[in-house]
Amino acid sequence: MRGKTDMARFLEIGLLRYPDAQEAAIHGLQDLFAVANRMADTLGAAQAPRVRISVWRVGAEGEMLAEPPLGDASDARLRVLIIPPSLHAIPDDACLVRHRSALCRLHQEGTVLACVCIGVFFIAACGLLDGRTACAHRNHVQILEARYPHARAEAQQALLDDGDIVSSAGLMAWTTLGLCLVQRFMGNTVAADTANFLAVEPVPDALPGSRLNPLLDHGDEAVLKVQHWLQATGARTADLAAMAARACLEPRTFLRRFRLATALRPSEYCQQIRVCRAARLLEFTRRTVDQIAWDVGYRDAGAFRKVFQRATGVTPSAFRRQVVAPQPGGQVEMDSEPLDLEIG
Repeated sequence: MRGKTDMARFLEIGLLRYPDAQEAAIHGLQDLFAVANRMADTLGAAQAPRVRISVWRVGAEGEMLAEPPLGDASDARLRVLIIPPSLHAIPDDACLVRHRSALCRLHQEGTVLACVCIGVFFIAACGLLDGRTACAHRNHVQILEARYPHARAEAQQALLDDGDIVSSAGLMAWTTLGLCLVQRFMGNTVAADTANFLAVEPVPDALPGSRLNPLLDHGDEAVLKVQHWLQATGARTADLAAMAARACLEPRTFLRRFRLATALRPSEYCQQIRVCRAARLLEFTRRTVDQIAWDVGYRDAGAFRKVFQRATGVTPSAFRRQVVAPQPGGQVEMDSEPLDLEIG
């Protein structure tokens, strides 16, 4: 997401160690971010923050405890908490409940929650996926939706970056998730060089405006509450009055504080959420552009096409042609929508 951000000397990414968490993923992610830091140093990427990794567990009172303790001098603030996969069964209800308050508190404070495979159950148990879609392993889709009927599980995508929540499906998808976070916070070049060093598939470059990178660590709780609400609802029906009411602020005060916190007007922020969701639907579904326009909150498909092109630089149909893999015979299977030739 556009906007001026505070490029701190480092950003803190935490790894959650819970009972039976896969240690290979915990150590592998530590190595991946260490390589990313090295690549950033080699490239001379002075503006890219360096990642500092910390490992956390939830204590008996629901508090987050660092392993080993970071010390009183640490000014760490978790920008991201990754919930790794497990080689064992889905965590039982007691384990999920024990982690719930800590995860909810972090999310409310602006920490991005990321998960791999069965890690998605921790986030779903917090109620944070109500009305939202997250990636899940194909063996767990039905279980997740049965336990949490207000959440939708997606098994066809390897990774879903939804701004404040990032999910990946497979047991080994921690590499993809880690590279996605490197790309998001350190840039495309650092992510590509990290993938090349590790000899793994890189995360595809995204067109401008087609992925979210919201500012969540600004410290304004009222604005953050609205941001989470917009993410959960897809900003489909949001207007200034509704957002101000959600923040318990007068509209003028809310507008000023929102722009100060996010560097965007509320209308721009909502448009970016809708465009990013539309991009995902264009890539992973066969719905027509008109249907997608309606799905993301535009009654006028022509207006949606203009907004989408202004944000990404291409029309919805052209975006789909770029991201959808060709079908046998070398052709991209397209919907029956008309080409967007009316938009120059």
